[in-house]
Amino acid sequence: MDRRTGGSRDANGGLAEATASRLRFDSDGEAAEGEESHMEVEEIPDAEGDEAAEVIGDDKTSADYYFDSYSHFGIHEEMLKDVVRTKSYQNVITQNSFLFKDKIVLDVGAGTGILSLFCAKAGAKHVYAIECSQMADMAKEIVKANGYADVITVIKGKVEEIELPVPKVDVIISEWMGYFLLFENMLNTVLYARDKWLADDGVVLPDKASLHLTAIEDAEYKEDKIEFWNNVYGFDMSCIKKQAMMEPLVDTVDANQIVTNCQLLKTMDISKMTPGDASFTVPFKLVAERNDYIHALVAYFNVSFSKCHKLMGFSTGPRSKATHWKQTVLYLEDVLTICEGETLSGSMMVTPNKKNPRDIDIKLKYSLNGHRCQVSRTQYYKMR
Repeated sequence: MDRRTGGSRDANGGLAEATASRLRFDSDGEAAEGEESHMEVEEIPDAEGDEAAEVIGDDKTSADYYFDSYSHFGIHEEMLKDVVRTKSYQNVITQNSFLFKDKIVLDVGAGTGILSLFCAKAGAKHVYAIECSQMADMAKEIVKANGYADVITVIKGKVEEIELPVPKVDVIISEWMGYFLLFENMLNTVLYARDKWLADDGVVLPDKASLHLTAIEDAEYKEDKIEFWNNVYGFDMSCIKKQAMMEPLVDTVDANQIVTNCQLLKTMDISKMTPGDASFTVPFKLVAERNDYIHALVAYFNVSFSKCHKLMGFSTGPRSKATHWKQTVLYLEDVLTICEGETLSGSMMVTPNKKNPRDIDIKLKYSLNGHRCQVSRTQYYKMR
């Protein structure tokens, strides 16, 4: 849940401590160390005849959108305006045309078709853009309007159900990542496409993704979001508090809130991994860099494109430029008092939910044996 907007992103058709966790990327994506208001409403007559324009999804109810949220233009607007995301992909494609020149490209979860357009402009022989939402109809119009109808073929449907007119592709490109990297993501769909259509010498872009963890002081917001339920207009609603604790929050964390080092939890090689690799249990040790309180752990991810002339990618970390993925905040039941040099250790188990694999279940074990605080606890979180 996004703690600022209350919304979540649906991507359905749409261990070492680290030097790696300190990886930064520049703007080019290259690696580098009141009063009541009154208003008049004018009725708009129904359009008739040739002047009537079809609006994609205009016959859909809110229930339909629940299952097809990628028909909403606003989601695509948010992603396209995410400069870190979109510019990184653009730079990877335009600055590494050797990967795309005269190649057959598959765009998984194409949305508006922006990545397909980048690939076509970079010289791709042909691009197959698969999109299962109603946005596929608009993507076809966009492709045609920009003069690429002969190069880009938009296919409306699920990757697992459609057939391509070619046996193999040279490149698979996708923006599959979700909040916490794995929440409501399209990773399994990308892996399915890889196993079915990617040529032996083909490439997947991006090909590397990593999940990272740090700890923060966040007293003010925890008080507002969690402790709020203790006294709601004089009534005890603390029974909700436990549920609120179990729901990770998506928001932008200020770098000044960071109390410990950042640790690399998990690295994924998209070109080689299997769907089962998205379930894992990893240990962590977070060392305090100052005397402070810890109210939450924060997870974020990095993505890289290693097949480029030089390493390119981007980070969604709190010390990097903000993205629409923000960071994922997991509040702790305890307020930890930690001194500089002390270690908060534990493990994190991440598994897809059995009923809905796009949801994520998290089991967090942590302990601190410090001068001012000794605690050992297990907490469970559900990303829904």
